[in-house]
Amino acid sequence: MSHEDRGFGRRQSVAQQRRLSQQFQGNAWSGPPSDTIYAGVSGYFSDNDKSIVAIAVRDTTYLLDFLEKEFTPVESQTRSQAVTNFIITQLIDYSEKHLEKVMGLAIPKHVADHCPDLCSRLWAELDVIPLVLSGDSLMDRFTSRETSGTQAWDERTTDEQAESMARKCVRLFGPDNIPLLQVGLMGHVEVDTDFHVRLTNIEDFEKTVSAETWAAVKHYAADLKKRDIKIAMFSATPQGGGVALMRHSLVRFSHCLGTNIRWYVPKPRPEVFRITKTNHNILQGVAHPDERLTDRNKKLLEDWTEENARRHWTRQGGPLLAPSEGGADVVVIDDPQMPGLIPIAKRAAPDRPVIYRSHIQIRSDLIETPGSPQAEAWEYLWNLIKLADCFISHPVSAFVPKNVPHEMVGYMPASTDWLDGLNKNMRDWDIAFYGRIFNAACRYSGMPTIQYPEDEYIIQIARFDPSKGIFDVLDAYQKFHHRLTSERPDLTPPKLLICGHGSVDDPDGAMIYDQAIEHLETKIPHLRDRICIRRMRPSDQALNALLSKARIGLQLSTREGFEVKVSEAIHKGKPVIATRAGGIPLQVEHNKSGFLVDVGDTDAVAQHLFELWTDDALYRRMSEYALTHVFDEVSTVGNALNWLYLASTLSKGQRIQPRGRWINDLAFEELGTAARDQPRRLTRAVEVEKMG
Repeated sequence: MSHEDRGFGRRQSVAQQRRLSQQFQGNAWSGPPSDTIYAGVSGYFSDNDKSIVAIAVRDTTYLLDFLEKEFTPVESQTRSQAVTNFIITQLIDYSEKHLEKVMGLAIPKHVADHCPDLCSRLWAELDVIPLVLSGDSLMDRFTSRETSGTQAWDERTTDEQAESMARKCVRLFGPDNIPLLQVGLMGHVEVDTDFHVRLTNIEDFEKTVSAETWAAVKHYAADLKKRDIKIAMFSATPQGGGVALMRHSLVRFSHCLGTNIRWYVPKPRPEVFRITKTNHNILQGVAHPDERLTDRNKKLLEDWTEENARRHWTRQGGPLLAPSEGGADVVVIDDPQMPGLIPIAKRAAPDRPVIYRSHIQIRSDLIETPGSPQAEAWEYLWNLIKLADCFISHPVSAFVPKNVPHEMVGYMPASTDWLDGLNKNMRDWDIAFYGRIFNAACRYSGMPTIQYPEDEYIIQIARFDPSKGIFDVLDAYQKFHHRLTSERPDLTPPKLLICGHGSVDDPDGAMIYDQAIEHLETKIPHLRDRICIRRMRPSDQALNALLSKARIGLQLSTREGFEVKVSEAIHKGKPVIATRAGGIPLQVEHNKSGFLVDVGDTDAVAQHLFELWTDDALYRRMSEYALTHVFDEVSTVGNALNWLYLASTLSKGQRIQPRGRWINDLAFEELGTAARDQPRRLTRAVEVEKMG
């Protein structure tokens, strides 16, 4: 086959490129946001190791450029490695030359099969979302009856295929260049666009944990696959908040493992979400004293739950049918939004195990007060939850009401994914892209910008929730700023950044945000140009970028479940100052990876901020310690071990009575591994006063 190589040939305005080059110099955040582009790749691979690879580049409207090359790999590389390296190098060079961000790249399945490392490298090294298409999805949505999608695709030339891939890549993204969330039939959350998006592979996950944890995961996964066990998880929302993040990561990892975990959400109803959020606040003790779970609200919750179950989950093919009729073998219900699913699942299959997972702080002390809002709400919820086989809580004993039988209580921490957009390491070039977008949003909303690298800053990342201690953050920063400017006028004070995502079932966010702005403008107006408060659009990489360049992390929650953002900051080597609330103290080693303070003690927070800002040796020691002291249990793989063990054991008809034990310990003990032989663990304490 004769072939003539064709390289990229696009020419842009020299004047515009010169201006942008100056603004982007040093990966500064001060310039305008970069333009975004999308790519498509296709290839032809013959048996004689000669290959043709085509790359097309476009924006949302036009084809901008294309490249086509035939090459034979060098002796030191396989064909797969050569093609992968070529594509990666071309995209980096093109992006940096034109000062544009490649957001996504679509490829046909045969290219992904030939280059098995391409997708994970695109995501990990270039922050490019890879989309893999096959069969009829290669063609447009509607194809002629005379020609199948695959046949029509094969008739196209390689460069035509690449251009088609680029167009399909554009369709993946919605506003703000965020991939469109897919919720399919029966409320099934189609994670990663039903796995057409390939961010990671099984080898990537293996590298995130110890050999002992990985071996245990593989053991339980093999059993579940052999018996074809189906696990169905139910939570309130598919996006926003920690539970949704954990479910996305868990299902993604499950797909890589080959186990069958599916995740379902109800049809959203704002009126119901107002009720569930109020219940959440009541149970945490942060609601107005007059707030109650009324009979009317109970009826609305019941009708909403039963309607979703009837329309979606107990119909033919639904997950709540009996296992003998195709339903799930194990059911997991997250949090108090839909505990009414527990009796529905038990009616369909009385012997099917149902696990209730509580992710929130429940004020068990207030529940003990007869007639309190907490006691009334919990009495209603417990009448439904008590039908479950296990009650799994964050590892804080005070979060478990005293009427929950001890034998059904097990502990499991929250988790985060070291490979996802929130946590992966990114190039400074990509971090700057998100920093410039952030600053543009700040200018639009009248907030001070973060002029990195000139500006240094302290950060708290959290939802705008009554329990996140946002006003304590403002108070502590004011005290720190006053002391630093008084005692060390030679040092430039850092800025303060308070930011976080919202959630569809969290109507309090706007109210708390407004209160924070009012506090800033009326109580500490002299710091108006030093404090940035932002409700973020749903971009994980934007939060990642902001945390990556922060100097110190704060988490001053007044009430808390676990708040794995603490571990995310430690994972990036950021010393953390955090409160002894909920499971936070389990993650921070006091005086090593950070400092723990009592809730509301803003004087102590200000003192530790001053120490870290004025003592470089202290800061460096803590940062280096933090980088190497994160725990398997807070990772996606470590979290999956808990669920795989529970599903494997319960689906065999065996009872699990944790009796206040950590599920992770039970999983290892089942394999004959003693506690002393396990990998480094979180502190095994469930009383806050013993955590640190």
